[in-house]
Amino acid sequence: MSNYLKIAGASLLSLVIGLGAGLFVTTSAQDEKVYELRIYKSTEGNLGNLNARFRDHTMRIFEKHGMENIGYWTPTSEEERDDTLVYIIAHDNREAADASWAAFIQDPEWQEVAEASNANGQILAGIENKFMVATDYSPMQ
Repeated sequence: MSNYLKIAGASLLSLVIGLGAGLFVTTSAQDEKVYELRIYKSTEGNLGNLNARFRDHTMRIFEKHGMENIGYWTPTSEEERDDTLVYIIAHDNREAADASWAAFIQDPEWQEVAEASNANGQILAGIENKFMVATDYSPMQ
């Protein structure tokens, strides 16, 4: 009976340690800084207006809501250079990203900017996004 208790105790201890490690890893991943890649397609002839909206308003409003501007690019390919904006922003974690986006969408200043920039028709045709975490070998670590 003593060996049985030792084995059962060791198994229970292993289970507790394993679960604890799993919770630690899950919590760490949820608390990990995330980068958000966003690709915007403008409506025809409106990439300049989209860039102006980001340059003059959006970037500052992002920062106001805890989003870190990392970089903004336009593709060089012939099929995308006239209608595509690519950018990366950073968030403390996914929960912070969700909260920042919710606050941004509700921000009266943003709503006013969006309405004004779309006064002559929608300037944005589509959005694609991906959340990413840096690899252990990334210079961003």
